Amino acid sequence: MNHFFSRGALSVAAACSFFFSATPSQAAGYPSKPITIVVGYPAGGSVDFTARAVGEALSERLGQSVVIENMGGAGGTIGANRVARATADGYTLLVGSTNEMVIAAMINSAVRYDGLKDFTPVGMIAAQPMMLAASKELGITNAAQYLEKFKSGGRNDYTFGSSGVGTALHLAGEMINESTQTHAEHIPYRGVAPLLTDLVSGQLDYGIFVMSSGLPHVKSGKVVALGVTEARRSPAAPDIPALAETPGFEKVDINVWFGLYGPAGLPDEVVAVLRSALDDVLRQDAFRDRLAASGAALYKPGMNAREFQVAETEKYGRLVRMAKIERQ
Repeated sequence: MNHFFSRGALSVAAACSFFFSATPSQAAGYPSKPITIVVGYPAGGSVDFTARAVGEALSERLGQSVVIENMGGAGGTIGANRVARATADGYTLLVGSTNEMVIAAMINSAVRYDGLKDFTPVGMIAAQPMMLAASKELGITNAAQYLEKFKSGGRNDYTFGSSGVGTALHLAGEMINESTQTHAEHIPYRGVAPLLTDLVSGQLDYGIFVMSSGLPHVKSGKVVALGVTEARRSPAAPDIPALAETPGFEKVDINVWFGLYGPAGLPDEVVAVLRSALDDVLRQDAFRDRLAASGAALYKPGMNAREFQVAETEKYGRLVRMAKIERQ
């Protein structure tokens, strides 16, 4: 009888152990209240879109509300700073992008956080290519003709526009200059709208857009897409070639990415819960389709976010030095 009872007790204990190991959120007692995801940009942009999609999916997985808090300004750094200074308990997170997590501290002395030291990376979410577009006034339709314009010697004052000095868009343009051994002068703009106005009118020769913001203007016929900045074509627009397909552009491979972060010192058990939930989200066909419609491609579940960010920091640091962008 005692032998039977012991075996039964062990069986119950084993079952309980399996149950709790399969549901780490319950084992860790996290989350027990709503989670806030901070976005360092106004509502409606690509970072905000990604955060809202992730937030909805994580809410379903974790059984708690996920609230999106938009804190626009200073190229995403105000929101990032809020999370860097938040309590490391897993209830204040950030969906951060290339600009505020890697580039900002390289060019702006007012940025007081370190993208590597002051955050705990939970996981990478997705990336979007950028796009090189031309004014219709130039009369070209592909990347090969872009090079011909420079080689013809007719002009030496071609320009390209981006959403600001030191942004990923600006540095993509500098990567194009470096790869093609040409020089288009950078013109910074305060947003896509004024850039598009000058590109359509012919006052600006070329523009660099994030895929989701540039594609509608290509489809409407306002500007001409010459290629995307990733080494392969985007599933969202497979008819637009990768710039790297054209001789002279082979070294162009750059994108804008989005990741989920907490403050530095986030407890391991909380990171495990969030990472497991995020990996589940990234495996969902519906989630992949939702982001793909915006031109984004998901990263693989389980990708090492820390190693990725270190490599990106090295890449963008080289571009900042090459473009001689001084820290202000």
